[in-house]
Amino acid sequence: VQLVESGGGLVQPGGSLRLSCAASGFTFIYSHMSWYRQAPGKERELVAGIGSTGGSTNYADSVKGRFTISRDNAKNTVYLQMNSLKPEDTAVYYCHTYVGLSNHWGQGTQVTVSS
Repeated sequence: VQLVESGGGLVQPGGSLRLSCAASGFTFIYSHMSWYRQAPGKERELVAGIGSTGGSTNYADSVKGRFTISRDNAKNTVYLQMNSLKPEDTAVYYCHTYVGLSNHWGQGTQVTVSS
């Protein structure tokens, strides 16, 4: 299983970023996918999740209405569109899936929201 995130960076408050997670090594179309984040000194937290067909999604209360998770099963990729970013969204963002009775994580991508 390999998960490779991209798309992080430095953005001003109110700005937008789109994160991507390219997946390989497992049957992506059957797998639930999630985005987590971890800020300095804090525990890793769930940001958003999406079912295998993309028909069901869930979000942390703190990002509802601002973030959108989506997936392209033809490209084995899951996305996180982040709008109206706030300084408190600053964190390392991780892609996650649960395959073969194990949790699998990407290496993470840094998102920094600052003026």
